[in-house]
This record gives sequence, structure tokens and C-alpha cells, in this order.
Amino acid sequence: MSTAITARIAEGVLSIPAADWDACAGTDNPFLSHAFLAALERSGSVGGRSGWQPLPVVVDGNDGKPAAIAPAYAKAHSQGEYVFDHAWADAWQQAGGEYYPKLQVAVPFTPVPGPRLLLRDAAYGPALIAALESVTRGSQLSSAHATFIAPDEVSAWEAAGWLMRAGTQFHWHNHGYADFDAFLGALASRKRKAIRKERAAAVEGLTIRHLAGAEITEAHWDAFWAFYQDTGSRKWGRPYLTRSFFPLLTEGLGDRVLLILAYRGDRPIAGALNLVGADALYGRYWGATEDVPFLHFELCYYQAIEAAIARGLQRVEAGAQGEHKLARGYAPVTTWSAHYLPNRNFRSAVAEFLEREREAVAHEQEYLGELTPFRRG
Repeated sequence: MSTAITARIAEGVLSIPAADWDACAGTDNPFLSHAFLAALERSGSVGGRSGWQPLPVVVDGNDGKPAAIAPAYAKAHSQGEYVFDHAWADAWQQAGGEYYPKLQVAVPFTPVPGPRLLLRDAAYGPALIAALESVTRGSQLSSAHATFIAPDEVSAWEAAGWLMRAGTQFHWHNHGYADFDAFLGALASRKRKAIRKERAAAVEGLTIRHLAGAEITEAHWDAFWAFYQDTGSRKWGRPYLTRSFFPLLTEGLGDRVLLILAYRGDRPIAGALNLVGADALYGRYWGATEDVPFLHFELCYYQAIEAAIARGLQRVEAGAQGEHKLARGYAPVTTWSAHYLPNRNFRSAVAEFLEREREAVAHEQEYLGELTPFRRG
């Protein structure tokens, strides 16, 4: 590797050839693919007035092609991140500073762990982190944040001196189950009976359909858009994604897009959107136009488990938060983010907070681990 490292800020994911991007990102995690991130830009879900301005940071290799890329965004707010720093923003602004814009290294609106250092050549990892720091200081930004980093990246960010923040998600793990009944067999009898009762109540009078890739039509997306709008308006005030994003997703990712719909007769009343990775099924969005008890659990958790088992996947990641997932076979796991704060006083205060928070998260996870429904001994 040349000792002279040149980094640049690209004008969005669309400005980088798909083959060059994916050579760095790999194919394991669909959210980091050029197809997914470009669909966000093409649909207007990011850019414009969204508060997410795509500014990928790129380090080129000796061959003139990207050797390392960080999916970075200039953020005008803290929405759609799922790692909450509103208190940090308030403290910085009360001290007379401008917290926004900040630099966010993330997949917008997506609390899915994965690489944030997209490396065709691993030797360029430290240079990419240094480039992010340089962009932050050179643009006089308050901070830079790499959220939901892959566990095997933690040491790289720590070595660079970024502050580490721990969080909790709930993932289902496939221990070689042949089918859903085999999974239920691993649970305590009372929990097993509760899930069977819950599933029966959820699907009474309904038909569940799994649709992938080209099977998903505009009519299906119209129905899902209604579900998504309802959920988005209640959770966030307005949906993050635009209607045009969804067909772009199937256009770019094909059968890696899995839509699970619940029908009453010929009418879809609820749906859950999933993406299929190399070893995981990722549940993303859900919504319904009819209130059916337990249907959320059926579509988002149980149907996802069945789909993962059928595909031989190792786990299901069903989104952020949700202790209610514990009773349904999902276990607590640690998620990580990394934070760069150039101001020494600000960094010191945040570092103390994060140390206390990490201890609390560890204690909470130890407690939650005792609440899983699996048979003991």
C-alpha cells in the first residue's frame, strides 16, 4: 500500500459505480449494497429536505478504484438513527455550540448491525477512520457517529480512540432446527403452549402469503404502503421512506426482498417487509389496516422464524428494542456504536456517561437473559 493516502467525499452513493461500491461492501448484508443505498437516493428518501445528505467518504487504492468506503451522511437532526443522542445535542447547544450538522456513518432508518468500514482492502481501515475524523474537524462539525457497527469492527474504532456505546437488541438464533415445531420443542412447556395459542388466534380467518422479488407487484406495494404509512405516522409523525422506494428495492435486490402479507379473503390487511442476508433474515417494516390480536407477532416474529429455518439462515434480526420478543424465543444481544467528539470537554463528559451506560446495559442483559423461554438444563 502506498504511504500517500488520498480520501475524498463523493456526491452520494449514485456517484460511485455499483461494482466499485459492492467490491468494498461485499454481499452478506443487503442494507450496505449499492442497490439498497442507491434506492434511498433515487426515491428521495434521503437527500433534499430529509436531513440526510449522502456524503460517502472514499479512500482510493493504488489502482484508482475505491479501496475503502464509509456510508456517511451529513445530518441536520437525530431522527431515524435509533441510537439516541438528543441529550448530547441539548447539552452542546446549551453550551453555545451548534450540534447540527453532524456526520453520521450509518444505513438511514435501519437499526441493523453491519460493517461501517466497507473495505476492499483491510489495510485501508485505519486510513478511512482517519479520513472521517479529518472531515469532521475540517468541516467544523460537532461530532461523528458510526452506529450499529459490526461486532468485529469494535476493536478498530476503539484503537482509533472513538468512544464506544453499547445497546441491546433481540435476535432469534437457529440452533439447527428442522422446522418451527423443533424450535418449539426447545421451549418450556408453558411457553410452547402460549405460542401455539397465540399463533392460532392471530391467523384465524386469515391467509398468510410469502412473496419474494418478482412475485411482488405494484398492487402488493400499494397495500404495504398503506400499512407503512399508518405505522410511520404513529411512530415518527411522518414516514421516512417514499412510495417509490419499494419497487426500486425489488428492482435492485430481487429475491432478497421478502414480503409477508396477511389476507382476509382477497384483501391484504397487514404486512411485514424483510430482507434476506447471507446468514440472517432482517425484519424491517410492519403495518396493518385492521387490528387483529397477536398478528404483529405472527407476521414479524413467527413467520420470520419459519422463513429463516426454510432458508437455512442462522438468525432473525427483527429490528430495534422490544422486550416482548423475549417470550417469543428472541435473546438479548449487544449492539455497538462509535463516537468521535473533537472537543475535549465534551468528549470527557460523554465518556463518563457512556461508561455508566455500558455497565447498566450489561446488568440489564444479564437479567434479560434469564427471561428467555427455553427449557433449563
